[in-house]
Amino acid sequence: MSVLTKKRPTEKTLVRARITLPLEKWPETRRALRALKVKVEEEDELIPWRQAFPNLKDEDIPGIHLEAARHHAGLTQMALSQKTGIPQRHISEMENGKRSIGKKTARLLAQILKTDYRFFL
Repeated sequence: MSVLTKKRPTEKTLVRARITLPLEKWPETRRALRALKVKVEEEDELIPWRQAFPNLKDEDIPGIHLEAARHHAGLTQMALSQKTGIPQRHISEMENGKRSIGKKTARLLAQILKTDYRFFL
């Protein structure tokens, strides 16, 4: 009678490593890695975030920061409204770029959200 048994893995465990080094050291390092039979995958060049998100307008950034800080703090718009005294609809408008965030409001939000007020300006 044949019995199914669990096969042991035959592949060796692989480790993925990322290195950062001066550009002038790269050719020598690449040769050394290849001599060790290490597979070398080069990453594509990084691009500026504005190039990655061309539709994002400058006036939208404070609202995005506000929403991110609120989520990081684990607060809903209503909870933030209760803590700050700012109406929930105003918080929604700020997050959606329909209402600007003044310096006084930015300081209040930053105090509650434990961040720098300049992120909201």
